[in-house]
Amino acid sequence: MSEDVAARRGIDITKPNVARVYDYFIGGKDHFAVDRMAAEQALTIIPDAREAGRACRSFLRRAVHHMAADAGVRQFLDIGSGLPTDTNVHQVAQDVDPACRVVYVDNDPMVLVHGRALLANSPNTTVIEADLRSPEAILEHPVVRDRLNFAEPIGLLLLSVLHHLHDDADPGGIAATLRAALPSGSYLAIIHFWDPGEEHPLISEKVHEAERVFNETLGTGRWRSRSELEAYFGDFEMLEPGLVPVEEWRPDTEPPVEKYVSYYTMLGGVARKP
Repeated sequence: MSEDVAARRGIDITKPNVARVYDYFIGGKDHFAVDRMAAEQALTIIPDAREAGRACRSFLRRAVHHMAADAGVRQFLDIGSGLPTDTNVHQVAQDVDPACRVVYVDNDPMVLVHGRALLANSPNTTVIEADLRSPEAILEHPVVRDRLNFAEPIGLLLLSVLHHLHDDADPGGIAATLRAALPSGSYLAIIHFWDPGEEHPLISEKVHEAERVFNETLGTGRWRSRSELEAYFGDFEMLEPGLVPVEEWRPDTEPPVEKYVSYYTMLGGVARKP
C-alpha cells in the first residue's frame, strides 16, 4: 500500500506503528519511511531484532501446529494479530484441518485492511476491530460469539502484544479476564519482552535502553521480569519446556550456539487450562 493510498484510508503515516515496525523486522513490505526509521533506531541497540522477529513467527507456527495437530484444537482467537505474513495462524491451523476456525483481532486500520483482503475468500477465518485493553468487548463481540464455541477448547494467542501495554493498563488483569472465559482444555500462547535482570545484567542494561527507545518512538514497549510473565498464565498448566527463549520452545532445529541479545529478551510459552 502506497503512502498516498494509506493517507486516503485514514492511516496515520506520520508516526511509527508497532505492527508496521514488526513487519519491517521480518522482511515484510507493509511499512513506511517513518516505521523504517524507528526500526533502524531500535537496531542500533538490539542489532538482532530482525532475527528475533523471525523467531517469533516460527514460534507461532510451532505453537499453533501443536494445538491443532497434537491437542485437537479447532478454533483460535489471535489478539493483536498484526499484519499478515507468510506464516499466519489460519494457514498453519487449516493445513492440519481446513475446518479450523480463526478470529483475528486488531485495532490497527492497516492491519484490518490487509487482513480483510487476505481473508475475503476464507469462510472459516475473519478479522474484527477491537482493542486488547477492552477484553470484555472482544469476548462479547458478535463475530467472536458466532465463530467460536466457548463450550469447546480454544487456542488463545497473545503474541508480542502484552508488552505493548503499560502497567497502568493492567495487562495482568486483562490476561486473567481472557483466561477465565476459556473452557477447560483450552490453550494460551504468549510471547513477551523479558528483562533478565541479574541473570544477565549486561543484557538487562541493553533492555532498559531499548525500552526507552521504544517508548520514545512507538509510545509502547515494556520488558518485564520472569515472575511477571509467568503470572499471565495464572493456574494454567505449562507445557514443556516451559517459559523459555522462543527459539527453545520445541525447536525444529538446534538453537544457535552463539546466542544473540534478543535470544535472552524474548520469552515464549504455551499452557493448557485444566
